[in-house]
Amino acid sequence: MKKILLVLSLIVAMAMMIVGCGGGDKKEAAKDGGKKITVGFSVSTQNNPFFVDLAKGVQAKAKDMGVNVKIVDAQNDPAKQANDIADLLQSNISVLLVNPVDSAAISTSVKAANKANIPVVCLDRSADAGKVVSLVASDNVKGGEMAAEYIIKKLGEKVKVAELEGIPGASATRERGQGFHKLADSKLSVVAKQSADFDRSKGLTVAENMLQANPDVKAIFAHNDEMALGAIEAAKSANKKIFIVGFDGTADGVKAVENGTMSATIAQQPEVMGKQGLEVAVKAAKGEKVDAKVSAPLKLIEKK
Repeated sequence: MKKILLVLSLIVAMAMMIVGCGGGDKKEAAKDGGKKITVGFSVSTQNNPFFVDLAKGVQAKAKDMGVNVKIVDAQNDPAKQANDIADLLQSNISVLLVNPVDSAAISTSVKAANKANIPVVCLDRSADAGKVVSLVASDNVKGGEMAAEYIIKKLGEKVKVAELEGIPGASATRERGQGFHKLADSKLSVVAKQSADFDRSKGLTVAENMLQANPDVKAIFAHNDEMALGAIEAAKSANKKIFIVGFDGTADGVKAVENGTMSATIAQQPEVMGKQGLEVAVKAAKGEKVDAKVSAPLKLIEKK
């Protein structure tokens, strides 16, 4: 009887050891590869069709890839974006995907993520400081240059133009303006430029003031379609036919081109960009190598 009990005790002990070893392997797998990736995505605003489509692209790709995504809307407020990201960094995200309101202001948040060893991917706009593993964006400099080329092609050189700039400090604002002025400064006459914060209603107000102060303006380049749509209303109010070029290729912008109220738009593809950004973010979360810059396609849309 004693021998039987001894054998049974040994069998139980061996079984417990096997279970213990198996449990250890499972825990290690969960830590190394079994944990579901969570992407924290801070978008600059959801009060603009371009960024609504950008977020849709992120969500759609996250669903396809089977990863979690937490989206927060900064409402074009750098302070709110900083607070939102601070909350995301405390919520066990695997990677931070950020579409900055302001490229300088976002740097503090990028550095905070760096300190927490959370990789950062920027979408559409860059950060001035801190380590960003990848920037997924259109070539904004090239897009601005395309706008100037189109105005010159259609109206000729030395015509008087005005420029509606985006949010001061945003990399897209700097880069689109830089590209535009590469040609405009020598081949066009830029008589006015002012920020309208990528906003349609501000675009209307600023364009009205520009046209009143510069009645001989023939063309307006707006850094996005929303401001261009505001400029269209300003031209109507002034009873002027102005050659207006936007940027983004939003549904409203493309519709305005088709009906002839907007001359052209330099079209980005925000849903495609959002999907690209999510793919890069997931690779970064896995520790895989990613390109420092991923370019999203641009195309000129004009009335057929």
